Amino acid sequence: MVGIEGKKVNWVLDADFRDFFTPWGSKTRSGRSLRQWPGSVGFPVWWRSRVLWSLAYLVVRRLFELMTLCCRSPRSKELEILVLRHELSILRRHPQRPQLREADRLFLAALSRALPRRAWSAFSVSPRTLLRWHQRLVARRWTYPHRRPGRPPVDRDVEALVIRLARENQAWGYRRIVGELRGLGFSISASSVRAILIRHRLPPAPERDRLSWRLFLRQQATTMLACDFLTVETVWLTRIYVLFFLSLERRRIEFVASTSNPDGRWVAQQARNLLMHLVDRKQSFRFLLHDRDSKFACGFDDVFRAEGMRIIRTPIRAPDANAYAERWVGTLRRECLDRILIVNRRHLEQVLRHYTAHYNRHRPHRSLSLQPPDQAPAVLVRAPAIHIHKHEVLGGLINEYKAAA
Repeated sequence: MVGIEGKKVNWVLDADFRDFFTPWGSKTRSGRSLRQWPGSVGFPVWWRSRVLWSLAYLVVRRLFELMTLCCRSPRSKELEILVLRHELSILRRHPQRPQLREADRLFLAALSRALPRRAWSAFSVSPRTLLRWHQRLVARRWTYPHRRPGRPPVDRDVEALVIRLARENQAWGYRRIVGELRGLGFSISASSVRAILIRHRLPPAPERDRLSWRLFLRQQATTMLACDFLTVETVWLTRIYVLFFLSLERRRIEFVASTSNPDGRWVAQQARNLLMHLVDRKQSFRFLLHDRDSKFACGFDDVFRAEGMRIIRTPIRAPDANAYAERWVGTLRRECLDRILIVNRRHLEQVLRHYTAHYNRHRPHRSLSLQPPDQAPAVLVRAPAIHIHKHEVLGGLINEYKAAA
């Protein structure tokens, strides 16, 4: 503010000139954002003319005020300066910071360039603040799009794909991953692949290719088949024996059969039925894991040995040695058998058929990254659908949800 004849007169900027110094992205009096003007280099011509006329008006107005100030006596000016300095010292003792507008910052920054640096003590802000305001004005002067120097960053999807290829293929080096990505339509350099792997703490191929216990057990699980018995009590207190076979790689239930009298002939016949089912699915196993139950007779083992499979028996009274089969028995009882009354063997076979289909095709599994056993490991993520269809299994005991097509 400037004093004229001992009175304080506030500087009032024109509306268009205030819009010119409005911060980028904020709304002007016309209701439009400054970032919404067309063009990336400058402003429209018609809008520039408005700003220039407003600036010319402001300059002429200040020149008249300066002429009026020059006509005053030096004593009057000195007294007014003394009053203003005292008011400034009072404001500096105030604990709250002054609320400055953009027009105030512009005026003080412009005066800081006109006054010598030794006179900057008259300002209510520090010299560093004045320099920062001036640098901000200079930065706003240039409206060209800025771009960071150096290479553009790698897309997040490509980075996630690099990490996935490195983790799923332990023996692949940087150039091998680059070649695989080029086959998929992504262009990336070997140095970028190296930087991504280092950032995610993945060692090079020679160190990643070391055989770990997890990888070793997973490779062995692809050729192993486990089987066991479980018992179900019907409403009429009749005990039914259920024989099931479970593949350890995908935790898939391969075959289920039930009977009230599991003798050696029946068990051997179920082994033959399983092998015919595996031939239809084009699957082969090398190991069969089961406990030392007397129901697994010699004829049962001979059927698998004839196909080149090796029989592995668990230790005595060690159910944890066949942990996958025991886990499925617990899941079956918690989710199905403990919630329904079984009338007879025919009813039990129908329940097991529906639950096995649900377990293999729909139920997510923790060890499979929350995917069903029959679902492929690599699944495309679909966008959430608006319409969801519900399918009831076993009369609503289990619900399955699918997105509408």
